[in-house]
Amino acid sequence: MMGKGNAPAVRTKKKFKRTWPFYLMVLPGLIYLLINNYMPMFGIIIAFKDMNYSKGIFGSDWCGLENFRFLFGTKDAWTITRNTIGYNVAFFVIGTFLAVFLAICMNEIRSRTASKLYQTLILLPYLISWVVVSYLVYAFLSGENGFLNKSLFPALGLKPINWYQDKTYWPYILVLVNTWKSVGYSMIIYFSSIVGISQDYYEAARIDGASKIKQIRYITLPLLKPTVITMFILSVGQVFRSDFGLFYQVTKNSGALYEYTRTIDVYVYQALMKNADYSMSGAASVYQSICGFILIVAANLIVRKYNRSSALF
Repeated sequence: MMGKGNAPAVRTKKKFKRTWPFYLMVLPGLIYLLINNYMPMFGIIIAFKDMNYSKGIFGSDWCGLENFRFLFGTKDAWTITRNTIGYNVAFFVIGTFLAVFLAICMNEIRSRTASKLYQTLILLPYLISWVVVSYLVYAFLSGENGFLNKSLFPALGLKPINWYQDKTYWPYILVLVNTWKSVGYSMIIYFSSIVGISQDYYEAARIDGASKIKQIRYITLPLLKPTVITMFILSVGQVFRSDFGLFYQVTKNSGALYEYTRTIDVYVYQALMKNADYSMSGAASVYQSICGFILIVAANLIVRKYNRSSALF
C-alpha cells in the first residue's frame, strides 16, 4: 500500500529528471520576460499621480484621472489616436494583400536558386535598421540634394518639393516605406503556409481542368484563411501601437508634419524626453495598453464565434 501511495510522487520525480534541461532552457526567456515586461508595470501608477521628482514615485500626490482628463481635453488625443489606428489599418490591408500576392508568385517559381534569391531580396529590407531606412528616405527626399528634387523632377520639368515641410504627401510616403520594409516578413509567413498545402488538392484540380487562377481562388486562398485570421488578431492587438522608428526617425521629427505623423508612441516619447512630463506620458501609455488589450480580446471573441479553431484562446 505504501508503494502505491508513493507512485505519483515517484513518477513526478522521474518526469522532472527527464524534463529539467528544458526548464533550464526556458529560464533565461522567463527572466527576460519578467524584467522587461512585468517589473516595469508598477510604473502604471505614475499615470495617476502628480509626479514630483523630490518626492519620488510613491511619495508624489495622487491626482486620480486628472492626467487623462487633461490628455483628452486637447486635440492631441484625437490626432494621435486617428493617426495610430488609421496607419495600422492601412498597413494591415495593403501589407496583407501584397504579402499574399508575393507568396503566391513565389510558390510558382520552380527554380530553387531563383526562389531563394527572391526571398532574400524581398526579406532584406525587414532586416535593415530604421536608422538606415531614414537615411535612405532622406537621400530621396532631401530638399537640396535628394534624388527626386535634384535629378528626377528637373528631368520631368516638375518643381521641387520641400518634403519635410509639406505634410500632404506623408500619409502615402509612410505607407509606402512601411510596406516596402515589412512585406517580406509577412510574405515568408504566408509562403510557408502555402508550401504546407498538400499537392493532392492541386493535382485533383488539374485533373478536373481547373486553371491556375481557379486553383488559387478555390484552394490556395481558402486554405490560407487560418493564417490570415491569426495575423489579423495579432495586428488588431498592435492597432494602438506604432513603429517609433518609422514615425519619428523617417520623418526627422519635423514639427510641420505632426498632424499626419504624430502617433501615440511618438507623443509618449516627446512628453517624456522633451517636456519631462512623466505623468502625461504615463497616462498616454496606459490608454494605449488598455485599448490594445480590449481590441485583441474583442477580435479573438469575434473570430472564435465564427471559426473556433482559428482563435488564439
